[in-house]
Amino acid sequence: MGILTTTNLFSKTLILSSIVASAMILSACGKKESESITLNIGFQKYGILPIVKERGVLENALKEQGVNIKWVEFPAGPQLLEGLNVGSVSFGESGEAPPIFAQAANSNLIYVANQPPAPDAEALIVPKNSKINSIQELKGKRIALNKGSNVHYLLVKLLEKNNIKLNEINVVYLPPSDARAAFERGAVDAWVIWDPFFAAAEQQIGARVIATGKNVVNNYQFYLADRQFAEKHPQILQSIVKELNTTTQWVSQHQDEAAKLLEKPTGLDFNILKTSISRMGFGVQPISPEVAKQQQYVADAFYQEKLIPHQINIQAAILHNADSK
Repeated sequence: MGILTTTNLFSKTLILSSIVASAMILSACGKKESESITLNIGFQKYGILPIVKERGVLENALKEQGVNIKWVEFPAGPQLLEGLNVGSVSFGESGEAPPIFAQAANSNLIYVANQPPAPDAEALIVPKNSKINSIQELKGKRIALNKGSNVHYLLVKLLEKNNIKLNEINVVYLPPSDARAAFERGAVDAWVIWDPFFAAAEQQIGARVIATGKNVVNNYQFYLADRQFAEKHPQILQSIVKELNTTTQWVSQHQDEAAKLLEKPTGLDFNILKTSISRMGFGVQPISPEVAKQQQYVADAFYQEKLIPHQINIQAAILHNADSK
């Protein structure tokens, strides 16, 4: 039997320590890899999320949490929330109306945060040579809008304010690109639309504004998530909201730069985008009781107009204990 010298003991201890350390490093790497998360985020060509995407700030903010981001584009809010419902995305943004229609269809979404009101960012417009000069003159006319979008509520409230029933006009449901074409060729008499399509119609074809959302609606922009993802990863959502808020503050102070970032993805002129951005609401905060209350008013109005099949409770789509996890 060999003599166990101090040198041999030290060498064996060193080898054993190296083996243990290597195993720990491999274990940690395996654990880190297994905890890697791919977050699919739904976005539209215009808004805060595409600016976040172009700047790459969210990828950097979530890197330490092991989150990889995949961006999925949608033409409008209703389609985005359908993607949220079927699981193709776990997070996205939309206006006031789409989440109400989605919740009425039993979507498993939750409200995460919102931007402040932006009532000037949507409007009811008519062609520049139209003889229509007031909401009252819309009776019997054809009005285009994207079904289930934020402007759906604007139209309901504009009619209500002027004592006109929804069945006294002819609503033509068209997505923005088709509505623009119909508007230009005179197939519809008016168009209820949001920025940047609103600003584009003003500047490119001289569309006239009959009414904006000012003193009529709030026009909140909401950030929403899949309930299962939100319950499992509240810290990730908190990081996203923080970064979104930071980005809106950057946009408010760098509107020219933000407009340039959106030129390529939207294909729109700089001046159109600058006008649109100036009408945004800046800041992103978790849903407050007051915002939830205002959103309930929207849901109730849609139910009264039979636009959704049953009453819904907005509070049921708010994860109250998200901050405590």
